[in-house]
Amino acid sequence: MATVTFDSATRIYPGSDQPAVNKLDLHIDDGEFLVLVGPSGCGKSTSLRMLAGLEEVNEGRIFIGDRDVTDVQPKDRDIAMVFQNYALYPHMTVADNMGFALKIAGLPKDQIRDRVQEAAKILDLEQYLTRKPKALSGGQRQRVAMGRAIVRQPRVFLMDEPLSNLDAKLRVSTRTQIASLQRRLDVTTVYVTHDQTEALTMGDRIAVLKDGLLQQVGTPLEQYDKPANVFVASFIGSPAMNLGTFPVAGSMAKIGDATLPLSRTTIGALTPEDHGMIVVGFRPESLDLVPEGTPGAIAVEVDIVEELGSDAFAYGQVPGLDETASFTSDHVIVRADPRAVPAKGAIVHVAIREGEQHFFSAATQLRLPF
Repeated sequence: MATVTFDSATRIYPGSDQPAVNKLDLHIDDGEFLVLVGPSGCGKSTSLRMLAGLEEVNEGRIFIGDRDVTDVQPKDRDIAMVFQNYALYPHMTVADNMGFALKIAGLPKDQIRDRVQEAAKILDLEQYLTRKPKALSGGQRQRVAMGRAIVRQPRVFLMDEPLSNLDAKLRVSTRTQIASLQRRLDVTTVYVTHDQTEALTMGDRIAVLKDGLLQQVGTPLEQYDKPANVFVASFIGSPAMNLGTFPVAGSMAKIGDATLPLSRTTIGALTPEDHGMIVVGFRPESLDLVPEGTPGAIAVEVDIVEELGSDAFAYGQVPGLDETASFTSDHVIVRADPRAVPAKGAIVHVAIREGEQHFFSAATQLRLPF
């Protein structure tokens, strides 16, 4: 096992003016499960491939433990990688696929057999060792690909969107297996995904990237409760956080016909570049349905209701918005009692629970204190 450190690591592809990964500074603890998450093109897979040695590091350094591996060949980095594509040899059995890298490395047959049997037991693949990949389901093939990585007993596991080819139900069960397996093996793991639900449910910590830049690193709860900027706030959480830009009048933010008090600390953090505007965020579950006329209540005209059995979400519009105000999404989302959902076309009134609002600078998009 080992720590992993990106020290201002940068990757610029030939012919491009903008770095795919720009001065990435990130430390991953020994035995930690860290998830790199972000939209397509944000640099998460490039970061993983830099760590694997599959992409050149143009500036900065990468360490595995105390060893600088920036210019070390992939085969000498003591890492094992699981790809989105299973990449199994179709003519080989499961056992041969799992032990192939050890065979190439020249390990004795009995040692290869023992390692394969041990990995197969961990992954519940013992009954499939004599089968070929075509006789396996997608989830079983992915477990074989993981077994191929496990038998190498690497210092670091790298996983590049390993669940993307699985159906929704299988993704849920397999991500639980992967997280449980990582805890059991206690091997430092870097996992790449664009699915923020995977990130929240699997990682010890999450690193959010956008346009090659690291936005925030922290535990799932830290990212959810205290997003560092508007992008993280909009990206982490499902359904997404309600976000909008609103005018500031005195010590209040004006949201339609409602006003939201701002503390002296928040007001003091605003700058002339904000031009009297502030970004306010609140999650669907941070809203309480309240009677009309309640101080600070926001009116929402319901357009659509999603009934999910255990949950319900109402999507609507806020009437009376100032012409300078706007929400980033087409709808405001309100979590509702699934046994008493509001009717389509109804106007409901909601209040943000104290302490569950989020404020960001309209100019810098960074989090403001409150």
